[in-house]
Parts: sequence; C-alpha cells; structure tokens
Amino acid sequence: MRRYALVIAVLALGCGATSTGPDPDEVPDDADLTILFIGNSLTYTNNLPAMLQRLLESHGDVGTVGVGSIAFPNYGLQDHWAEGTARQTIADGEWDYVVIQQGPSATEGRPSLLDYSQRFADVLDPDDGRLALYMVWPASDRPFDFSGVSDSYATAAQQTGSLLFPAGEAWLAAWEIDSSLPLYSSDGFHPSLLGTYTAALVMYQQISGRDPRLLPPEIPATAGPIELPLEVSDAVHDAAVAANEAFALP
Repeated sequence: MRRYALVIAVLALGCGATSTGPDPDEVPDDADLTILFIGNSLTYTNNLPAMLQRLLESHGDVGTVGVGSIAFPNYGLQDHWAEGTARQTIADGEWDYVVIQQGPSATEGRPSLLDYSQRFADVLDPDDGRLALYMVWPASDRPFDFSGVSDSYATAAQQTGSLLFPAGEAWLAAWEIDSSLPLYSSDGFHPSLLGTYTAALVMYQQISGRDPRLLPPEIPATAGPIELPLEVSDAVHDAAVAANEAFALP
C-alpha cells in the first residue's frame, strides 16, 4: 500500500518547463514519421511530444519518429499566427501530422479556435500531412465546461476536416473508472504526468492504429519508464480507447 501511494504521488506531479520542447529544425530528414506540435503549456508540460515519440517508436511499428514543438506560455492559435514561426514551419516542412492546441475554448476562446484552426488548415497541404486538434480540458474548478471544450474542439475538427484527439474526454472516461486518478497537477489546470500520458495514449492509438490496452503498464517518461499499478494502467488505457471510439473523427 505504501508503494502504491508513492507511485500515485509521483504520477500527480506536473513537470513544467519554459522551453517549447523538441526543436522542429532538429527533426532528421530520414524520419519515417514526422509530427509538429503547436500549442502552449498544456503541450509542453511533461513534454508530451517526446512522450508520444517514445510510445510510437517503442510500440507503434511506425519506424523512426521525428517530433517538433512550437509552444509558448499562454499562447493561443491567434498568437502563433501573429508571431509567424508556426505557420512558416508548417509551410517549410513535410509534416505527416500537425497537432494544434490552445486553451480550453469552451466560451470566449471558441471563436478564435474556430477561426485560426481553419487558417492553419489552409497552410497545410492535405496531400502532405493531416491536421489534428488536441482537445484539452477546463480548469478543475470549472468541470461544467468539459462539454463546451469538447464541442468547440470537435466543431473545429469537423469544419477543417481534421483529426480529433479527445484527451479531455479520455480524462472523463478515466474518472468514470476511478474518480481518484490524479490527472491534474497541483495547480488544477496543467496535466499531471498521468494526465499527459492519458493524452499521449489517445494520440498513439489514432496515429499507430494500435490498441493502447496492449501497452506495458508504464509511462515512458523522460528520465526513464515509470511503472504503473496495473489498475491505474488499465484505467487510462481503457479510457483512451473509449474516448477514441466515441469522439475520434475519420
């Protein structure tokens, strides 16, 4: 029981950073699969891009994976558009997937999400790659906004013909299994390590076509794998599958 409590405490941590994550300019030319992330701290906390890369390379049967990330604190898609680096990186590169994310966007952020997701979709040549919307979650003190967040991101994905990575819905599915799972970090907004892993599982399944429930019970963290209690592993693996079955778009 003591070891279980220690593992849960570790999983509740959110390892924030101020860097954008993997540099898009360092993606090798011979990578078999390339993914560009555009977002903010909900993307770079716990280094989601690198976590997804490790999952895909170790268990996705997709070959070598090159990931890049352009993510700054408090940035929305309109900020990325105005700053210019993200859209230029899309135009200059050959990305199999471009994953975009802004804040929850349940209410006042919704018009910006719909507008700028379309602008980014127009930059990406559909013959080269696929745009994906990374659906996030509201702050922990606004649980009533989950449905609005989900609807905003689903609408943006439908309007742009993009993929939808329903991470926020996977969180809800995980809590249906075990309401004590620590998916938020201590600030009640950013993801814990387990929360980031749950988001990565959603993306892993859609990109690789493989079942997350066949993955080993561990998080491929930056400092090395973190073993999960089997019941925790089963919960988040099942939740990712359930969310994709209910909300993923063709």
